Amino acid sequence: MKIFILGGYGLTGKLLARHLLQQTEADVVIAGRTLEKAAAFAGELNAEFAGERVSARRADAADGDSLGQALAGTDLLLVAAPTTRHVDTVIEAALAAGVDYLDIQLDAHKLARLKAMAPQIEAAGRCFITEAGYHPGLPAVMVRQAAAQLDTIDAAVVAGYLNMGHDLPYSDAVDELMEAFRHYEAQTYQDGHWTEPGHYTTREVDFGGEIGPRHCFSMFFEELRDLPALYPTLRELGFYIASTHWLVDWVITPLVMAGLKVPSPGVSHNLGRLMWWGMQTFARPPYLVMIHTTARGRKDGAPAAVELAVSHADGYELTAIPVVACLRQYIDGTARRPGLWYMGHLVEPGRFFVDMATMGVAIVMGDCLFF
Repeated sequence: MKIFILGGYGLTGKLLARHLLQQTEADVVIAGRTLEKAAAFAGELNAEFAGERVSARRADAADGDSLGQALAGTDLLLVAAPTTRHVDTVIEAALAAGVDYLDIQLDAHKLARLKAMAPQIEAAGRCFITEAGYHPGLPAVMVRQAAAQLDTIDAAVVAGYLNMGHDLPYSDAVDELMEAFRHYEAQTYQDGHWTEPGHYTTREVDFGGEIGPRHCFSMFFEELRDLPALYPTLRELGFYIASTHWLVDWVITPLVMAGLKVPSPGVSHNLGRLMWWGMQTFARPPYLVMIHTTARGRKDGAPAAVELAVSHADGYELTAIPVVACLRQYIDGTARRPGLWYMGHLVEPGRFFVDMATMGVAIVMGDCLFF
């Protein structure tokens, strides 16, 4: 198995490469627009890991011919670069090269294009995995893991706490996140139906430990949409993001959301800088990234509840580790199926969380370490 990491010398790409080399026997191709940077990092990895399993190639997501040629002889295109504006080129290059695909991007246009191409993806026998990582990625698989502990599941509330601390470098991925915010949706599943996309819900969520109770705002991910069909007894489902600092929540965020409605060149970058400045400047301990899930239903005829929390001090790690846990199942064939899949729907949850724990993620169910 040879995995081609587009954006392989970026912040998340470097972590993906290292975990893949530690956790699998796959060969890795470090790829990006600057061959010298890719080659330097490949050399660093080959010095660190035995077997000369790492190589470097130049690839530009904006140039389909360049990307297609670079993909020759590989098995999977792992998109770890902010390339959503070139999504058509990337998808077509993967299909033309006969390789599978996985991305860690949150983007409405990207998802729409993948869905439009889904019949071709399946007909070609290719496995395309989208929206992998922290969020999206973890919420759906956490609901599935909680549901497996119950006979029937009636409600699932998933909440994210994102506080990465100070002095983290700004990256192009923040610009891409701002583009995703242009299409921000906030619906939740209440009383057996989804609310309107613009309908915001707030609630208090107790994350436990140092974080404690937090005021949270609803945020929608497409991976959640089909869960009520998988679990027909569900009457309540939603994802919520925790507040961090009043100035970020009530001043900077509304300014950013309003500014994104202005069709001006460079606006996403400038607003991304503002949001990042606020998150970095006003960050207060605990510095932690967590997703917490509370599910309620019935077990052995009685009401029952399940709590599951996944956390790591490094948000980039909590993006990369779920991806590699998914790829471990993909590589051995258990999660390689033709078609288009959300990561949160494709993986087997129990093994997925075991593998995440071995890579340093803290996983707690109830009052006990999960593994």
